[in-house]
Amino acid sequence: MAGFRFVILSVCCLFLLVNQGCAAKKPAPLMVLDPPSYSIAEVEPNFTEGNRLFREGRWEGARQQFQAAVDAQPDLAEAHYNLALAMDFMGDGAAAKSHYITAANLAPGHKVIWNSPPLRRYGNVPDKAIEAGATPVLPGLGGGGGGVGGGGF
Repeated sequence: MAGFRFVILSVCCLFLLVNQGCAAKKPAPLMVLDPPSYSIAEVEPNFTEGNRLFREGRWEGARQQFQAAVDAQPDLAEAHYNLALAMDFMGDGAAAKSHYITAANLAPGHKVIWNSPPLRRYGNVPDKAIEAGATPVLPGLGGGGGGVGGGGF
């Protein structure tokens, strides 16, 4: 009888451990963003093609499309974020870092951008986005300049 209880207890413990492991919060997959409603018409084809290429794993083509979107509308956070993702997947972390931070500075409060693991990997990112009325600057990056693009970018 004691052996049976031991087996039941062991099975229950194993079940609890497995259940805890499966219930752990898994990071969301990194996905490219669609253009926002205020984007100019010229960038939409770049986003469409860049997103398609990114989903196919064709990072260089996606990078080129997102770079064209950034060139056409430099204040578009989603374009910088997508460009950074493509650069990151290509192994160009140094270039990606600048675009992740630019995206965050251009879109304070954008949950996908601010909660992305790549952005958190690259700096002292606060636990929450800076309020919309404040001048958004990520602390500890680039030498302490102020405002968007401050700090030596």
